[in-house]
Amino acid sequence: MSNFASVDAGAKIALATSTDERHCPESTIDGNPSTFWMTTGMFPQEAVVTLSSPVAVTSILFKSANVHRLCIERSESTEPVDFEKLTEIEMDSQDGQRQSEEFRLKNPTVARHLKFRITHGFDHFVSVHSISVSGTQVQ
Repeated sequence: MSNFASVDAGAKIALATSTDERHCPESTIDGNPSTFWMTTGMFPQEAVVTLSSPVAVTSILFKSANVHRLCIERSESTEPVDFEKLTEIEMDSQDGQRQSEEFRLKNPTVARHLKFRITHGFDHFVSVHSISVSGTQVQ
């Protein structure tokens, strides 16, 4: 199954609220399991992933550490605007270890951009290790 939120698939980070040159937001979509995005110590933190073309999203896999509350939004617009909430979840603490949450959508939902908004963390800093998006490319 293809990961539409990967650099190899043409995805890019359109916006991030914080960056560190050693742990940049692009690390979430680079396909390298040893890289990650490290946020700064304030919340909320956001990253917007722009897909290469619209996708009927069926599932999203989000791997992180110390994320407490996450909201995922989508936009069908050409530009990353007019977002609508897909889901919001409170994640379980893993005592600093990696978290893995898969969000399966009951009905495929078309998205060109996905916003990942971390509203609370279990620590001052959180890390996002990977974002994967499954679905079907829309013509």
